[in-house]
Amino acid sequence: MDFIGSLFTGSGVASTLVFLCLSAIFGVLLGKLKIFGIKLGIAGVLFSGILITHLGAQPDLHLLHFIKEFGLILFVYSIGIELGPRFFSSFKKDGLQLNILAASIVLGGFLIAFIIFKVTDLSPAVITGIMCGAVTNTPSLGAAQQILTEQGGALAESASQTGMAYAVAYPFGIIGIILTMLLVRFIFRINISKEEQAYKESIGASAHKLQRVEIKLMNANLYGKEISYIKRLVHKEFAFSRILRNNEYLIAEENLQLKEGDVILGVTEEEHIPKLQLELGDVEIVEKKEITGILSLCNVLVTNRDVAGKTIEQIGIYRRYPANVTRIYRSGEELLPTSDMQIELGDTLRIVGKKEYFKEIKNEFGNSIKQLSKANVLPLFIGIVLGIILGSIPIFIPGVPAPAKLGLAGGPLVIAILLGYKGRFGKMDFYMTPGANMMIRELGIILFLACVGLSAGGKFVETILNGGLDWMFYGILITLVPILTVAIIGRFLKINYLKICGTISGSMTDPPALEFANSISPIQAQSTAYATVYPLTMFLRILLAQVLIMITL
Repeated sequence: MDFIGSLFTGSGVASTLVFLCLSAIFGVLLGKLKIFGIKLGIAGVLFSGILITHLGAQPDLHLLHFIKEFGLILFVYSIGIELGPRFFSSFKKDGLQLNILAASIVLGGFLIAFIIFKVTDLSPAVITGIMCGAVTNTPSLGAAQQILTEQGGALAESASQTGMAYAVAYPFGIIGIILTMLLVRFIFRINISKEEQAYKESIGASAHKLQRVEIKLMNANLYGKEISYIKRLVHKEFAFSRILRNNEYLIAEENLQLKEGDVILGVTEEEHIPKLQLELGDVEIVEKKEITGILSLCNVLVTNRDVAGKTIEQIGIYRRYPANVTRIYRSGEELLPTSDMQIELGDTLRIVGKKEYFKEIKNEFGNSIKQLSKANVLPLFIGIVLGIILGSIPIFIPGVPAPAKLGLAGGPLVIAILLGYKGRFGKMDFYMTPGANMMIRELGIILFLACVGLSAGGKFVETILNGGLDWMFYGILITLVPILTVAIIGRFLKINYLKICGTISGSMTDPPALEFANSISPIQAQSTAYATVYPLTMFLRILLAQVLIMITL
């Protein structure tokens, strides 16, 4: 049985992999424990790795370095692919204001970290690790460690100190966000019920929310015109569902001629209503109505890769079947199906038509979860290669002695966001199923954190006893001052409290904080704000961690 014991005392590949898996197993279990209602989450893997090395494990550091970097790439790439479809739309409406507040938090923490460096004797590796841990951002830690490693010599060896500093500052990074939410709620005497109602009213007033409408045809010039003509007239503003004529519902087929007294039913955005009134007639927003008779509706999942990438006009369902697409559900968003809109894998189409044709329509679009779940690995590796290339391009910043890079964290993230937003190039799509995305993300972050913990754990206790408490205090400053300041400013600007909670959680890219924020109220304000600021925040965190390293060398 000596060979089993050697696995736990050796430093070869097999032993290193055993330590890595044990860090993952115990770390995931540790992350599920609640302490005063707070969970460490995936960060439990980091502390598990630290403990295993502290107890005497001696993993192969070179192997850990490779696994750590590859895990980081998988993690940030999966984030970018998921966020890509909504990245640019996040700057619309109040998204710009929320992103400005989130960016202020990021820049505020960066500035405090730089001031601490100037007035103390902390090394670039330590202050950057403290900043990354204080803002609970793991990819920025990876980017900082890569920069240090590339410098070689003593700086490369100090990369493990960055991991230790990160671990020291991380716990209050989570606690500080939650404490800020509680303080703001106490200071401004927040009434959660009123905040919920105000948010619901703001959502109802959204100009981009899809509305069911009935249009009473009043334009005499359109009497006798076919539906195909009307569609060309309002193809960007209105999606046809059906026609009400003499108390009977008719499908809005291309060759159907409109008559005086017809009522057109369909979907639009509120901002388009004035044009529809001018072009067609009286518009009334209506509640959902049950579709009866020979007409019905169904939701169809797009899984046919031959259809994906084509526009609604090119597919032409409405030309071949008595049916119309009235809504498109994509990446959590509800879209108006204009004729030039591309259909993508994973989209869900709301179709209204004669139900006898639904089977054929579903077959044409695929509508097969099994088909959608097929591995699509080629685009993944192409995206990673492009990300590594982009991350290797030097970025020259005035006043910084050496060029910065997006690195193995930033490069794949930017490429993934662009690929996720674009969706496809030619016949190659970059769609990743939610299940596959989550698996890659979890695997990547677990590998990364386990390697960081195993690399830093040997001297962790010694570090805590020799200056680590000071590191913890500096981390508290970096965590608390920016988010508390911005949260108070946001409230003075009359921003909804629930949005503020989501914004500060997103600015720290912190899922445990979002979980706490969501426990305050069951509505979606917190998650929406979190998703709105997350992409820009992630990009800034990764970039500024590298900048801090470069300007403090």
